[in-house]
Amino acid sequence: MLKLPNDTDIKAETLKAYLARQHAASDTASVLEAIADATGALADRLAAGSLPGDPGEVVGTNESGDRQKALDVGAHLHMVEALRAAGVRQLLSEEAEEIILLNPDGTLDVAIDPIDGSGSIGTGAPLGTLFSILPATEQGFLCTGRSVIAAGYVAFGHSTDLGFSLGNGLHLAVFDRAEGTFRMLRENHRVPAKSRTLAFNASNARHWPEAVKRFSEDVLKGKEGRLGENYNMRWLASAVGEFHRILLQGGLFFYPGDQRPGYESGRLRLIYEAIPIAFLIEQGGGKATDGQSPILDLMPESLHQNIPLIFGSPENVDMFITYCADRAQHAEG
Repeated sequence: MLKLPNDTDIKAETLKAYLARQHAASDTASVLEAIADATGALADRLAAGSLPGDPGEVVGTNESGDRQKALDVGAHLHMVEALRAAGVRQLLSEEAEEIILLNPDGTLDVAIDPIDGSGSIGTGAPLGTLFSILPATEQGFLCTGRSVIAAGYVAFGHSTDLGFSLGNGLHLAVFDRAEGTFRMLRENHRVPAKSRTLAFNASNARHWPEAVKRFSEDVLKGKEGRLGENYNMRWLASAVGEFHRILLQGGLFFYPGDQRPGYESGRLRLIYEAIPIAFLIEQGGGKATDGQSPILDLMPESLHQNIPLIFGSPENVDMFITYCADRAQHAEG
C-alpha cells in the first residue's frame, strides 16, 4: 500500500474487539459482525471488476420488477449462507419474493438489501449493502421500525465503509484490506445539522407533486430564489452512497412519490431500505420521513412495499417538509 507522509501504523480497534467490549455475549452483535465479515468477500469481488466474468450480467427479475444482476443474486446467496451460519431465524431480502426460513429456533430476524445501486455495477459508482436486525416475533417483518434493535450499511467505494448502531449511537468503521477486517473509525458520530448539498433525481421533476417541483425550482434559483441560498446537487443513484456522504457531510436526500405508474408511493423499499436508513440516521441526530410521518413510525402493509423517502440533516429535512407543506397549502388556497 502506498504510504503518505502523514500516514502512521494502523492501530484502530477491530470491529470484533469493539463489539466484544461493548456488547459481550450479545446475539445481536454476533449477527452484525457476521454480516460485516460477509461483506469483505463482496468488496473483493467488486474490486475484481469484469476480470473473472461480468458481475452486471442480467440473470433475472426480482419481485419489484427490477432486473437482477449476477452480483445481486450472488450477494443474496452469499448472505443467506452467512446468516444461516450466524443462527438467524429468517431473512427478508430484496432478491427473494418470500421470507426465507433459516433456523426455526433462531432469536433474530434480518431484513437486507444485499447490493443497493446495482444499476451502476461496473461503472465505478458506489454500491452498498443495507440491513436491519429485529427480534424474532410472530409479527415477523410487518412491524414498525421502532422494533428494530440494530442496523447497518456497507458502502463500497474507494474505501469500504461500515456504519452501524445497536441502539446506542451511530458508529463508523473502515475495512482494513491487509488484515481482512473492519476497524473502528469513529464512535457516536453526529450528522451535521445543516448543509447546502442536496441529492435528488432532477430528471423526474416533471412528474413530482407541485410543491416538490417548486422546491426544486427555488433550489436551482439559488440566492435569487425564495430559499435565499446557493445549493449544490449530488446524485449517485445509490441510496447507500448518498446516505454515507450525508452522514459525513450533511445534506438532504429526497425521492418522493410521483405520477409515473408504479412510482405513486415512491420507489425505495420500506422494510430493507428506508427503515435501516431511518434507524441509523436518527441514531446520528438526523431525520427520515415519508413527507408526513417519521419512517420508523410507519407500519408496513407488505414485505416489499415502496415508500417516499426524505432523509438527512435535521434542519434540511425540516426545511423540505415545511416548505412543501406551505407551498401545497398555498396552491390549494
